[in-house]
Amino acid sequence: MKRIIFTILSITALAFHSCDIERNPYDQIAVDDLFSDPGSIETATIGNYALLKGDVGYDGWVDDLHRISEYSGDNVTLSGGTTDHLFFLYNYQSIATNSRVDRFWRNSYKIVVGTNLMIEKIEEGESTDGDQLLGENYYLRGLVFFQMGNVFGRPFNQGGANPSIPLKLTSDTEDRPDRHTVQEVYDQVISDLLKAESLMTENKGASFASKEAAQALLSRVYLYMGDNTKAQEFADKVINSGVYSLLPTTQFSQMNRLRPDQNSEAIFAVTLSSASDLLGQWDDWFTIGSFYASIEGTGWGEMYASRSYLDLIDQNDGDARRSFIDPQYLTDGNGDRIPAVYWADENYVYQFAQTTDSGGTITFDYDGNNYTLQSEVVDGKTIYFFNGPNGRQDVIFDFDMEKRNGHPKFFILKASLQEDDLHMWSPTVSRLAEMYLNKAESLAKSGSDQAALDNINILRQRAGVPEYTLANLPAGKTVLDVVLDERRLELAFEGHRRYDVYRNGETMDRRYPGTHLNNSNPFFEIPPSHPRVVEFIPEQQIILQPSLEQNPQ
Repeated sequence: MKRIIFTILSITALAFHSCDIERNPYDQIAVDDLFSDPGSIETATIGNYALLKGDVGYDGWVDDLHRISEYSGDNVTLSGGTTDHLFFLYNYQSIATNSRVDRFWRNSYKIVVGTNLMIEKIEEGESTDGDQLLGENYYLRGLVFFQMGNVFGRPFNQGGANPSIPLKLTSDTEDRPDRHTVQEVYDQVISDLLKAESLMTENKGASFASKEAAQALLSRVYLYMGDNTKAQEFADKVINSGVYSLLPTTQFSQMNRLRPDQNSEAIFAVTLSSASDLLGQWDDWFTIGSFYASIEGTGWGEMYASRSYLDLIDQNDGDARRSFIDPQYLTDGNGDRIPAVYWADENYVYQFAQTTDSGGTITFDYDGNNYTLQSEVVDGKTIYFFNGPNGRQDVIFDFDMEKRNGHPKFFILKASLQEDDLHMWSPTVSRLAEMYLNKAESLAKSGSDQAALDNINILRQRAGVPEYTLANLPAGKTVLDVVLDERRLELAFEGHRRYDVYRNGETMDRRYPGTHLNNSNPFFEIPPSHPRVVEFIPEQQIILQPSLEQNPQ
């Protein structure tokens, strides 16, 4: 099947290559022959889906999109350096020659041109099956334009006249448009998704586009635009469709192990499977999950959950979302974990000290002195601390951990263990939980505070944590604050956080341990107005098309 798919891809995808634009994509069969058989149209559309995931499941569009989107957020921390250009995504030291960003650009336009060819050749209204496939291609094009716009164009609330991406709407290799505006890109995305919604009548499962997938993405698009009424409207369409249901708590804790077709809340995912992807013995070392964890000795396990994310999720004991974090504890000669305290100091460096329990009095040695661990209960939660030379220092009382370059290994499992394959994962584009979050955010921004809380409480109940009321919000937090915190908890490691921060006009706070602070000019905080909120247009693309305007330094 993979050979069939990629033979078709060589026909349908008029690709922007790093050295030149492919001039003769029809070198195997005539395009009229391709469209003479309805089955070939379906196979060619499957080829466009295949481009989302790449040839071997880790070199495709969604892999680079994840790394661009997630590594520049505040949910992750890198424990060392790397020659891979992903490092420049993580530490905000962007370069115009980033190979991952360039590949994302090229793969994006491969998909766009592949979908354009389908849109040009499939006659609307001739058959239900044809309309379905046409709608799927409109969805894929809208998805790619939307995500490209997020990467290369500034947030919508900073001005619709800002430059975004070129909107290539034909399969003609001579058609090489310059950059369109943010407003024009959003208008095109909405047009494509509304068209997709109107055409698709069959839901073939989460591995394929559907009317509900278009509605789910429209909800997010309108949310990003600040159109709260439309964001809620389309979220409700998905919620009320009856097609999806939230996983129960026990299943949700194991969501990473489920294929999309086993996940009742999966709306659309870029589906990989053990049967057709990661066929080589080394493939598990180059997936998204392999950077987050080492499982059974496989995977780099170099990027961990950040201190700020852990602090947020640890506010409630037993949060089911904590199951996606796997701390790597040290053990003694008997196989027992070793009690310890740890904290991040004023220089954002982790400090660890093993503890001793003498008749209920817990002490530890640190920096040549012995300290007694103390505690107090605040809002029903025990807070641990000691009084050091610089005053009170709050600490975490847990167990000693394995470390890399001083960074404790809080492995992230959300992108691993699908089908019990070590680092298999089908990256999620949309799932039902996001619809409740989109609705909650739009309600909070519209002043409907109780309704907003009602929606996030659906997810908090599923996570097994206390529900919010207007009377029990955390000190200093607004309803919108807790809604955005809930969005961070629920959608962590799914590629949302970077955009959620900047589109809301917030500053990315990265004052926590990690090698992003090791540069001579580290970014402790990134305001939404900073130039590096967006990536550079790949330099190679500007060489090929000098009229493309580069993003500011």
